[in-house]
Amino acid sequence: MPLTPLDIHNKEFSRGFRGYDEDEVNSFLNQIIKDYELLIREKKELEEQLNSQSERLGYFSNIEETLNKSIVIAQETAEEVKRNAHKEAKLLIREAEKNADRIVNESLAKARKIAIEIEELKKQSKVFRMRFKMLMEAQLDLLNNDDWDALMEFEVDNEELEKLSEEEL
Repeated sequence: MPLTPLDIHNKEFSRGFRGYDEDEVNSFLNQIIKDYELLIREKKELEEQLNSQSERLGYFSNIEETLNKSIVIAQETAEEVKRNAHKEAKLLIREAEKNADRIVNESLAKARKIAIEIEELKKQSKVFRMRFKMLMEAQLDLLNNDDWDALMEFEVDNEELEKLSEEEL
């Protein structure tokens, strides 16, 4: 057990034949008691400060640990958000590519259909032109026919017309 100031104060020394001066010894012991009490008080204060600092250190360690956990969670969340954004971006790109392919395929199909329709219209216009040309040539032949000349030379007798009209009545 450690020595206390009271132990020092109550210490009795045996007397010897040429012993020390009792007043000097008592004075020295009193000085030791004061210094020892001072050291004990300082030790106690330092222990209290140490305990206080240990508590603060524990508090700050808890805060640090909490902050570290929060940072890790935030990083994980950020990574997850980033992964989800990449996935969503890939899905959007795939969907856009599919839509683009569909639009291109539909446009190509429409272009082919229009090209076929154009070719059909060309054929029909050629046929129409040929028929129209043949019709015009046939009409021109009729106009150039000698029968017209014969009809123009034909004279109608008015008297005969009158007879025919009377007969019909």
